[in-house]
Amino acid sequence: MDLGIRDKNVLIVGASKGIGKSIALGFAQEGARVTTIARSENLLDELDKEMKQKFATDHAYYVADIMESDANQLARRLIEERDVFDIVVHNVGGSLVSRNALGTIEEWQHAWKFNAGVAIDMNNILIPPMIDKGWGRIIHISSISAVMLRGNPLYASAKAFLNAYVTTVGRTIASSGVVMSAVMPGAVAFPGSYWDQYTVTDPARCEDFLRHHQAANRFGTTKEIADVVLFMASEQASFMQAALVPVDGANM
Repeated sequence: MDLGIRDKNVLIVGASKGIGKSIALGFAQEGARVTTIARSENLLDELDKEMKQKFATDHAYYVADIMESDANQLARRLIEERDVFDIVVHNVGGSLVSRNALGTIEEWQHAWKFNAGVAIDMNNILIPPMIDKGWGRIIHISSISAVMLRGNPLYASAKAFLNAYVTTVGRTIASSGVVMSAVMPGAVAFPGSYWDQYTVTDPARCEDFLRHHQAANRFGTTKEIADVVLFMASEQASFMQAALVPVDGANM
């Protein structure tokens, strides 16, 4: 299947490792022009070299902590230096925020900003030029926690907000040629990840989790998530406006 991604101008926010890295490598393999953002320059530089080995095109990276940056200003700079993007993947957020369900408003705001707010702020700048040219893909990496509402309350609530944003805004821009969607991964293991560490330090915990919560009886891989993201970014996803796609091994 020809995904129609070759030569597309792609931005991946949160690309240095794990799911984001696999997404970046997938786009590079398809011949896209990839711009990556993350906090670690060493990891971004290694990724950039790996992408250029797969397909030597005009890849670039930016070192930035989006939680500490002016997201609007960063988005404007990216467009000025890398041109209007065809595809944007927001692989931002995480569950490593406060777990206190009765925590302060500042704790809740931090979880919201980390998992939804910074992406929304960048979209204010990134999406209008896509609408002007009549084509674009915005894919958010959400979580199955957004619908299962299990685990960290602050994280699950923030991802549920993100899903509502994708649904409502995706519908609003549906006729413009710009498709906004979200992929909801389940438990994914990769080197250095939460579950990868427990496979070594507490395998019984992993076995219990898989038995009770993963019908597939295994963890997902980053490539399995990336492959879905690439399809959602493709020409074939033109009728998937506001879609929320679970990739979770039949989480239960």
